[in-house]
Amino acid sequence: MRLSQTFTALKHPNYRLWFFGQLVSLLGTWMQMTAQSYLVFELTKSPAFLGYVTFAFGLPSWIFMLYGGVIADRMSRRKLMLIAQSFMMVLAFVLAWLTFSGLILPWHIVILAFLLGVANAFDAPARQAIIFELVEKKDITNAIALNSTLFNLSAVIGPAAAGVIYMAFGPGWCFAINGISYLAVIAALTLMKLEPQAASPNSSSTLSALKEGIKYTFSDPAIWPVICLVGIATLFGFSFATIMPAWAVTILNGDAATNGLLQSARGAGAVLSALMLASLGRFAYRGNLLSASVFMFPLFLLAFALVRSLPLSLLMILLVGIALQLLMNLSNAILQTQVKDHVRGRVMSIYSLTHFGLMPIGGLFAGMLAEFAGEPFTIILSGVIFLLCALILWIATPQLRRLK
Repeated sequence: MRLSQTFTALKHPNYRLWFFGQLVSLLGTWMQMTAQSYLVFELTKSPAFLGYVTFAFGLPSWIFMLYGGVIADRMSRRKLMLIAQSFMMVLAFVLAWLTFSGLILPWHIVILAFLLGVANAFDAPARQAIIFELVEKKDITNAIALNSTLFNLSAVIGPAAAGVIYMAFGPGWCFAINGISYLAVIAALTLMKLEPQAASPNSSSTLSALKEGIKYTFSDPAIWPVICLVGIATLFGFSFATIMPAWAVTILNGDAATNGLLQSARGAGAVLSALMLASLGRFAYRGNLLSASVFMFPLFLLAFALVRSLPLSLLMILLVGIALQLLMNLSNAILQTQVKDHVRGRVMSIYSLTHFGLMPIGGLFAGMLAEFAGEPFTIILSGVIFLLCALILWIATPQLRRLK
């Protein structure tokens, strides 16, 4: 690891704009996510309803995400993101208004989560694919690692800030701040100087374009195992985050601030993981490191499920964040460097669909199981299933370990 390599991607002007615009916007996003989940639990006292909100956000991924990938290959990815981000900003202000006015009800949050999921279904493939337009290919792994640093640095600061603001001023201010934060990324996208995007070949039919992207993804021996791994991680790995507010209150006897600390500790681990990956530079053992993270994550998750003190819980969730982010960052970097440019939007839409589409199913499963069997049993079961699936994939796909 070399510190001089950690911020290599920032030498590209377009990426610098992206980096700082995303930093502001993601702080607001994490504030809203944290405040919204706690508000839902406060209104309903139901872990299952936390799963319903997660499911509502992810459902549009199944309906629109692959089509969003086709659009991302056919039109300017910047323009597509500007439209989607502007719509997200409006939704944040609507949520803030409903909360300030005292009219907010659980079903309002479900509907707004669904609409946010619609916007995300078009934004996510473009957001994943545009990175290749912002940096040179040799710096793509560093750029992805710095993106993850951004996301997870926000996950450290945003939830903690949300906990304080929620307790002091109420959730409405968290939602309003998020709405304002979208202006930063909209301004950054507007100021970028990008080369014209090449049109995707064979684009006369949407259906044929979709089939081409799916066939390419699942016939490439380096891509399909990574997609499967992301699916396993999303379905059984991220589910613990859905019931975090219930864990903070029921298991640790805490409040909104406790929930914020847990979320921040997970984010801190992810930041450390991303910075480590960025500092490695152009290393040639991504497959081996990915395989290591596959087994580290469920073991740390099982350890988290067994501890009951807040300090130990924060330590374990920090390690969970390190392992999970290493897994996701390496998967993204391997995909970005393996995929051909003309199908990049469609392959990344399949990646995004795997992540955002399976997340609500995992969240719904975790919320409903926690409602009837308890939060500890839910996390232990998720960790065991993840470990078994990872072992099967590790044995069945030795090519995964050889990826560079």
